[in-house]
Order: sequence, then structure tokens, then C-alpha cells
Amino acid sequence: MSTQQNTPDSSPAPRLEPAKPSRITLVAGLTALEGAALAIGGIYMLVMGLLGHPESPQQAEMGGLTLIALAAIPLAAARGLLRRRSWSRGPALITQIIALPVAWTLLRSQGVLIPAGIVLAAVTLTALYQLVRPTTVEALGIRRPGTTPEG
Repeated sequence: MSTQQNTPDSSPAPRLEPAKPSRITLVAGLTALEGAALAIGGIYMLVMGLLGHPESPQQAEMGGLTLIALAAIPLAAARGLLRRRSWSRGPALITQIIALPVAWTLLRSQGVLIPAGIVLAAVTLTALYQLVRPTTVEALGIRRPGTTPEG
């Protein structure tokens, strides 16, 4: 008789999750990019407020700290999107909605700010489109109103 037996393995079978749609990775990357831009801008303002000679150092420092704190929202949302957490869609949507007037303001300005506005508008509109697609909503496990959970 063989030492190996043909008995089923006592450990449970690994649970296979469906593959993460590329659209979720895309929108998470765009949201993280916006969060990183906020953090970099905040760090710049803070450093310039501390080391530079702004008109109002207190205002520059507080603005920098505010931007750094605001950067936490899209960065947390991006992490949640990558992990397919349903809660992450709300902060990601809010981030995009807030970015639209910023992009509009940059587009109506002068010089180097216009290309920055174009980039921000493209990133924001792409992320908004991906966040409202029904396939993204389903991939995040968000139920539509009036539907019952599958049991």
C-alpha cells in the first residue's frame, strides 16, 4: 500500500476573486495622481512659507498644511479603489467634482497654467467617467437602488 492516500485535502480551497477590472486600476491611479499633486503643492507652500519670503508666512504655512491634509482624501480613496472597497467611490467622486472648478480656473488663466488646466481637466473627466460607469459600480460591489442582495 502506498504512503500517499487519495483523500481530499482537509484545507479549504482558496477563494478565487474575480479579476480587478483595469478601469478601477486606471481611476485609482488618476485619483492617486491628484492626491500626490496636492501633497507636493502643499509641501512646496509649507517650505516656501518657512524658508522663503512670502507676503504672509502664516498664510503660506496654513495653506500648505491644508493642501497636505486634503491630499489624504484622494490618496485614501485610491487605496480603497485598488482594494475594491465600495466606500472609496464617494471620496473619489468628491475629489473629481472639486477638481472641475480648479481646472476651469486654470484654463481661464495665462501662461503655463493653461496646460496644467488641460491636464487636470482631462484627468478629472476621465476619472469621473470611469467612476460612474455601471461596470465600475458593479466591480466595487455597490448595489443599485431597488435591487436586492444576491443570496
